[in-house]
Amino acid sequence: MSSRARVAVLGTGIMGIAVARNLLRAGMEVRVWNRTPQRAEPLAREGIQVGESAAAAARDADFLITFLPDASVIEEVVRDGVLGALAPGGVWLQMSTVGIEGCERLGRIAAESGIAYVDAPVLGTRQPAEEGTLVVLASGPEELRERCQPIFDAIGRRTLWLRPAGMGSRLKLVTNNWIAGFLGALAETLALAEAIGVDPDWFFEAIEGGPLDAPFARVKGRMMVERRFEPSFSLRLALKDARLILEAAEGGGQPLEITEAVRSRYEEAIAMGHGEEDMSALFLAVTANRRR
Repeated sequence: MSSRARVAVLGTGIMGIAVARNLLRAGMEVRVWNRTPQRAEPLAREGIQVGESAAAAARDADFLITFLPDASVIEEVVRDGVLGALAPGGVWLQMSTVGIEGCERLGRIAAESGIAYVDAPVLGTRQPAEEGTLVVLASGPEELRERCQPIFDAIGRRTLWLRPAGMGSRLKLVTNNWIAGFLGALAETLALAEAIGVDPDWFFEAIEGGPLDAPFARVKGRMMVERRFEPSFSLRLALKDARLILEAAEGGGQPLEITEAVRSRYEEAIAMGHGEEDMSALFLAVTANRRR
């Protein structure tokens, strides 16, 4: 693959905009499209072409990357002339979190259009995306692995190649379930600290450098303690992911009571008006009913 691979990125939210920039830095020809055009405008000033439509952005692209909110939106967008606009032999890298059924549905659309499909959701939020240190959970035909690797290397620090297609999305649900449980426990831990008069900084100091330490706890915990929730990954999207996890768990016959509880906290925080703030804002739902 030439270093001037042509890549179309559909969706320039927090993740898509960072990915587009890293692909450009890697020497690729990048075009983007977003449903809200204003969100793509900063990229135009950086030398990235902004398509007037999704199909225009995808025209003659070697790779199509989708970073849109859910499978229904992605289906609507790609059916509007996008897949047919790709260069011969073009590959669709589907990087959004869409769940098991959504991944399978999008894979069928790709097959109907004769387009190679790689299921490749990523682990990481704003900072890893901006730094190009995402973890890519790629799954698809083995013969596409070498061809796709330069794309993954440009946006991530590590790629897991899984087979068959769809295993990337399944593993993403598993890891997102761990994140949901961790976040819920962290929120209640810090709420407990506040409730019984323990300085939360003592908690961070107590776990520092030991087996209980985790960068995620420090980043999200600090946001909770300071009540500052600049979005790295929004509550609205976290709720979408929790619902996908629970849908998959139901299909597999496995109850997830902790995830059910975290989903409820997400819903409460969104009802309080925090849906576009960071997922750590579920802390506000945890503390909202504290008895005095």
